[in-house]
Amino acid sequence: MDPIHRGPDEFGHDSKDFADEAGRRRPSRDPLTPDFGQQTPQQVRMVTLVAGDLTLTVNPVDGSEVEPCPPGERPAAPVRRTPEERAARARAATPPVPPGPPVLQLPLLRRDEERERLTRLLARGRSVRLTGPAGSGRTALLDAVAADCADFAPDGVVRLSGHKRTATDLLYALFDAVHDAPLHRPDRALLLETLRSTGAVVVLDDLELGGAALDELLDATPECAFLLAATPEVAAPGADSALEEVFLTGLDRATSLDLLRRVVERQLTEEEANWAGDLWFESEGLPLRFVQASALLRQRDQLHTDATAYDEYGYLENRPADAPPAPEAAGESEVPLPSLGEGAAPAALLASRLSGAAQDTLRFAVALGGEVPHQAHLPALVGDTHADAALGELAGCGLLSPSGSRYRLAAGVLAQLAAAGYEDEAADRARTAAQHYAWWTGHPSVTPERAAAEADAIIAALARLVPGEGAGGTSAAVLLARSAAPAFAAGLLWGAWERALRIGQEAGRLAGEVAEEAYFHHELGVLALCTGHPDRARAELETAISMRGALADKSGAVAGRRALALVEDRAAGPAADGAFEASPPLGLPAVVPVSMTSAFADTAVVPRQEPMTVAVPSPAAGGGKGAARGGPLALIGGARRNLVAAGAGVLLAGVLGTVVTLGLTSNSDPQGGAGTSTEQEASDDGIYDEEVDTGEPADGPSTTEAPSGSASASASVTPSATGSESAPVGGVTPSATSSAPDTPSSSGSPSSPRATESSHKPPTSSSPTPTKTAGSPTPTETPTETESPTEDPEEPPTKPETPEQASGSTGAASGSPTGE
Repeated sequence: MDPIHRGPDEFGHDSKDFADEAGRRRPSRDPLTPDFGQQTPQQVRMVTLVAGDLTLTVNPVDGSEVEPCPPGERPAAPVRRTPEERAARARAATPPVPPGPPVLQLPLLRRDEERERLTRLLARGRSVRLTGPAGSGRTALLDAVAADCADFAPDGVVRLSGHKRTATDLLYALFDAVHDAPLHRPDRALLLETLRSTGAVVVLDDLELGGAALDELLDATPECAFLLAATPEVAAPGADSALEEVFLTGLDRATSLDLLRRVVERQLTEEEANWAGDLWFESEGLPLRFVQASALLRQRDQLHTDATAYDEYGYLENRPADAPPAPEAAGESEVPLPSLGEGAAPAALLASRLSGAAQDTLRFAVALGGEVPHQAHLPALVGDTHADAALGELAGCGLLSPSGSRYRLAAGVLAQLAAAGYEDEAADRARTAAQHYAWWTGHPSVTPERAAAEADAIIAALARLVPGEGAGGTSAAVLLARSAAPAFAAGLLWGAWERALRIGQEAGRLAGEVAEEAYFHHELGVLALCTGHPDRARAELETAISMRGALADKSGAVAGRRALALVEDRAAGPAADGAFEASPPLGLPAVVPVSMTSAFADTAVVPRQEPMTVAVPSPAAGGGKGAARGGPLALIGGARRNLVAAGAGVLLAGVLGTVVTLGLTSNSDPQGGAGTSTEQEASDDGIYDEEVDTGEPADGPSTTEAPSGSASASASVTPSATGSESAPVGGVTPSATSSAPDTPSSSGSPSSPRATESSHKPPTSSSPTPTKTAGSPTPTETPTETESPTEDPEEPPTKPETPEQASGSTGAASGSPTGE
């Protein structure tokens, strides 16, 4: 046997048995290195949706692209949701049930009068504003009234949260709750038209609007009855508002003690009852304070319980492992009641008796401005696989309150925890949350709807990192904004999209990341274009294009120019009276030479419905290189993309006109004779660079000539509107004539005194370089005998097309620029 290739027999294994055993074994894992090297690249999540009459493609790489939506691809009219669909959406919009023991459902005590009044007003179609201090039980009262009004309106009851929402955000949220329009964000006109026929009872908690913004919300939904809950700090509605005002006060002393007994689930001792009475006076009977006070009493009861007394029954198996030890183990005989100050501000004392995961969760909530991350993110943020159970601990202690589909710190808890030192490492925890959310929102498995549901926490992380933080904080904010903004756009949460873009743009500026800052400027321009703000869109897009041009980002610059072209087209609107837009595309001259218009004045290429003055090179402006703009030029109207095709047709017509004119009016003047060339140096203004072939400069005199009556010759002169004489260029004084191709001009006669005098002047070295029009034949250089065309004395002169051309023709015929 080969000593190198050993068989299984040498190790005490039979070949057949060893093969059978190897077949039953679990195959070994492949090496990790090839796994990392052969992974499939992550796909970029691109979503296409319709915003008004535009198609928006959310591109997280180069920037979103927007274009007009073709008529055949526009979505159908929004369809109303069925009652079953509305019920399913309502269940999905509620906060998640925390894991662990069920949270006690608090009763609604002594609110029957307010409940009946609110239900009666809503049944009449009246809108009501419920005003009460934070912690007065507004949310519990809204839940009860919403259950009573389930059958009042055809579109049912819609629950919305006004926390950090504008009037526009609430209008679109109401539209999405009642109507089914996937990947479609209607424009303002369609939105208002749809909401005018929407009939629902809208229960809006945590309202932050007032004044004109609230009036806008109510005026846009005339068929809806609103139940608005707000604190006294929120601005009041307008003076003309038809809202009914209902004020919610605290509970009386007896009801407060009853609520405390129900939550503790036992009778109160005399000491506890006296303590609760003092707390009622201090808190003015706010239900939230008594819910938190009951949590303090429950914690006190747990501390009095021996941890080993009921071990054999497993009663305390749910006790956190890192909870404070029982007083017996600590050598204490009794836990005193909290002081009155601790009862009025119990957040710090309650948090000190919770598990470590719950305390870390509170620190993250303080760092995020009171926003509590979803329970699914807590294990990754805290570093504990069972950290999601911390949400149940916090909710049971009254430290959290529901806000839409999420939780946030209850009223007053944020300030109390910040004073207790929970904000010491807020910047580091916000940076950790930002890095986690940046990875999570950019993952392909996370849908835009899930990312939009976590928008409040993400925006709070961005807001914490940007002001006053170092480079590490701003870089993390840029990364998070770059990852979350496309998800918000695709999830149709455009209020959060705009806030993320603006914070990201500021973070990119502070961090010096020009490429990322350019991306945010581009996205802000696209957002402004989709929301109907062309001026803002133009400013943002021009800034993005200039920054990307400096970075040589070709793909990004192209995306920006496309969006900017659409802004210009929509800002100009449909062209009227067949006129083009004022700004032509690159490669097309802004004005049309006379040789392109006069030769084909009667054709349908360039309709000439009114007199026009055409700018031609002027010798007085910079040595014959300037161009003076004349009167208005009416051309065929249309979109910008049609301008290029029309301009090419006009240019082709001009070239053909030159050929026809040369054939009809050629007199083949010999070189050096009376028909000296009148061509001038090509203009350097760049508007003819792509359409005119400029000849090479030469030291000698011009060898290319054209008949003075041709269209190319007439295009090289300047019309004189004032009658003043122009300085000669190259030994030739131009005349302001524009003759038709079939009518010879008097300025082309070799017997003109001006032309005869200038023809004997020798050319200098500074004579202009001749130009040759593309497509026109070059006259022969061999001198031949030429007969000048003679005019018929009985034929009337050609009628000039404009007063300026008429004065120029008269001056040329008389031998002087003024015609005298």
